[in-house]
Parts: sequence; structure tokens; C-alpha cells
Amino acid sequence: MVLAGIAATPAHAESIRSQQWHLDAMGAEEIWKISTGKGVTVAVIDSGVDPTNGDLRGQVLKGLDLAPQSPGDEHTDTEGHGTAMAGLIAGTGRSGGGDGAFGLAPGVKILPIRTPDVGREANRESQVEEFNDLIPEAIKYAVGQDAKVINISMSVFRGSPELTTAVKYAIDEGSLIFASTGNDGSSDLEYPAATPGVVGVGALDQKLKKTEESQYGPQVDISAPGWDMVHACGGKTGLCTSHGTSDATAIASATAALIWSKHPEWTNNQVLRVMLNTVSGPTSGNERNDHIGYGAVRPLRALQEPGDPGPADEYPLPDLTAAQSPSPASDASKPAAGSQPDDSKTEAAAPSADGGDDSNTGLWIGLGVGAAALIGAAVTFSVIRSRRRAQVIPAVAHNPYQQQYPTHGQ
Repeated sequence: MVLAGIAATPAHAESIRSQQWHLDAMGAEEIWKISTGKGVTVAVIDSGVDPTNGDLRGQVLKGLDLAPQSPGDEHTDTEGHGTAMAGLIAGTGRSGGGDGAFGLAPGVKILPIRTPDVGREANRESQVEEFNDLIPEAIKYAVGQDAKVINISMSVFRGSPELTTAVKYAIDEGSLIFASTGNDGSSDLEYPAATPGVVGVGALDQKLKKTEESQYGPQVDISAPGWDMVHACGGKTGLCTSHGTSDATAIASATAALIWSKHPEWTNNQVLRVMLNTVSGPTSGNERNDHIGYGAVRPLRALQEPGDPGPADEYPLPDLTAAQSPSPASDASKPAAGSQPDDSKTEAAAPSADGGDDSNTGLWIGLGVGAAALIGAAVTFSVIRSRRRAQVIPAVAHNPYQQQYPTHGQ
């Protein structure tokens, strides 16, 4: 996959912030008047997070290193991926003399948990086993450190009972887990996104359409921006552009943090319910489909018009209840009620058309996408040809769709 450029002109021609289309689309300036995510800790289980990055100074806590065989610790990020996810969540824009990259929730604190770069190991089966050994440990540690939100922008083709148990523990203890659904454009399940209780996140482009690489299937619960994303990252320049469900997952995690900061008395179930109640759903009017889940996250709407957060003790997604039910009719591997598993087409998320307070953002208007194009987004686009993978795939601990900025706004 060739990485698409973020602009036709060099990076220095405009500010870094002006190139972060997803922040404009979601109404970041209005969001930050209400909430910045302050008081919320987001655990980033990934390749480590570099606290010296100019846009992450002061945002990164001491964490846990589960890759002691690699040089450094949880603050060492040789791949740059974990730092990128942290940047999308909590970047402050302070680098480059104030011309840096912002995260959606710049008041959040990041709890880094480094895992091995198992994607480069030779024995792929051992990679999956190691992933399923370490991720449950990472989840339990994050919960113990009072991380309300846990971001896992990694995946393998198979889960484990230990992973399922750790996810259930995190939910019972009051946390939310967001995980990427995968980037090969197929309907293959990947974990932990497909684990009951995990919020699986798909990627959307500027036109509210599922990106071709974004996985589809019953594991997709919500979607978020995941194309031409500009953000802080590890590496020489400290800035990158990338695309993928990893990025979308970070945006979903940041959305949850924003809501929780505004409503610290809410439980994880209530925060997630408000996220689900305020998404831009499928254009068909279905409750959900297998391509974008229940719809695109709308943090501004969730903050301005959250509605009834509902019961504090009831998890709002059906997969967790289905997985715990002894009834054969409750199959967690099947799409939830109201879904549209038909893979002959895929839908865009419906733009805001109710004249609400966030309508002036155009929801997804950015990089030349006008209102007329948004209205036309209701037209579905043709089937994405699935690229079948080998049976065993490595854990994705780095982002192959990421590239460094050539300069830092100079």
C-alpha cells in the first residue's frame, strides 16, 4: 500500500494544525471549550511512548515495560507507532515553536505499556501466543493504574481465554477498551477487537466512507477518522502522516476520554452508551452495518447533547451478554441486531442534518470536501475486493502506513 500524501504542497506551506482535517471535521475548537480530557488517563498498549516528543512533554506517565529484551523501557519507542497513537490522543501542539500537532484530547495523561515488536519475529505462531500472554497482563496493569480508557492499536488472528477474562475484568472494574479491527480490507476477525466487550473501531475517510483497508464484520462497533492523519510520532522530525484503523482507534479512545472528563461521575457503560447514541449512523437508516458499525463518533455532539446515559451497570453492546449466555441463539460471532451483514455494498456514515450545534463543522468537511459532497455521501460505493491473508498473521505492533514528515514546519 502506497501511503497517500497529506498535501500537494510541502509541509512548510501551511501550519501543522491546519493539516489536521479530522480535528476541524469534529469541531475541535468547540470541543476544547467544553472538555480537553483533563483528569482522565488513557493507557496506550503499544510499542512504547516517547515522552520527549515536543507535543507530548508532560503528558506521559511512568508505565510498564513488557519487552525487557529490547533496549530501553516503556519510554523507548523504536517503531514510533505507540508515540503516534499517544499523539493522536493527547498531543498539545507545543512543538515547533507552537506549530505542532494536536491530539483530540490534549488534556489526557498517557500511560505507556510497551510490548515486544512481535511482528518481526520469525515464528508467527509464537507471535500470537506471546501477544495473548502479554496483552492480558497489560490490560490488568492498566486497570490497576486507574486508566479509564485502554487503547490497543494492534491485532492478531486469534484470541484466548486469558484475553477474554482480562477484558471482562477491565469492564467490571470500570474501564473501556478500544481496539483496531485490522487493515487488510477483509472480513477476517482480528483480536482483541473481536473479543466480547472490546469496542472494535473501523476507519473512515474525509467523505465518511469506510477506507478500503479497514476490516469489516461483526467486530466493527464504531468508526472514526483513519485517513491522511497528521500527528506527533517517534522519529527524527517528531511528526508523521499515516492511515489505518490504528489511528481511528486512538480517535475513539480520545472521544471517550473527553466525555469522561466532562462527566467523571459516569460509569464506563454510560460513557460508551453516549458515544453510541450520538454517532452518525449508516446512511441506509439501519442501526448498524458490518462496514462502519453503529456509525462515526461525534465527540462534540456527545458533549453538547449526550442525552440519557442510561443504566450505570449495563454494558451497552450486545456481544458481551451474548458471549455469557448459554443460549445457542445468542451467538457473539454473529452481527448484532439491526446490522446489515450484506457485503455487496458498504455505506457511508450519515452527515449531521438536524441543524444541531455541530452542524457548522460539516461533521467531516475538510481538505476541500464541501457540503454537497457530504449530501452525496449517502450513495454507497462498490464492493471492496477482499484480500485474503495467510492463516496466521503477526501482531501489528507498528504501522506500515506511517511516514515521517520531511520537516517540522520549516
